[in-house]
Amino acid sequence: MRYVAILALAVLGACSPGAPDGVLGAPALAGNWTVINYWAIWCGPCREEIPELNRLAFSSSELDVYAVNFDEVQGEELRTQAADLDIQFPLLATDPGPRLGLVRPTVLPTTVILNPAGEEITRLIGPQTEASLRNELRLAQEAATPSP
Repeated sequence: MRYVAILALAVLGACSPGAPDGVLGAPALAGNWTVINYWAIWCGPCREEIPELNRLAFSSSELDVYAVNFDEVQGEELRTQAADLDIQFPLLATDPGPRLGLVRPTVLPTTVILNPAGEEITRLIGPQTEASLRNELRLAQEAATPSP
């Protein structure tokens, strides 16, 4: 089912003006908990972190994981770099940060966790593991759940 959702997002994102094949235009980034990872081809820790993000991305249909290229490369160069790092989760054609009011990272890798309303909840600097990301998501979800 997760693959169907990703395929649907990819098809819809590819219809956005200027979105190259295989790269999403501007998804809504609201509805599910969302992880946005900023990466660059020259970033060694990014290479270390990508397999962890790949596992996380395919682990739940209630979580969206997106990749944003820090250097803002586009088109074939973006697809080539993403393939070189084996990024298996959706690439965003442009940084959603300005639209969402997110501060642009100054250190890579940076991973931002958004709540279902599209609001930044947590910003993590440095390489993460699937376990560390799951823990941060759990803490954020617990904090967002009203106590009885």
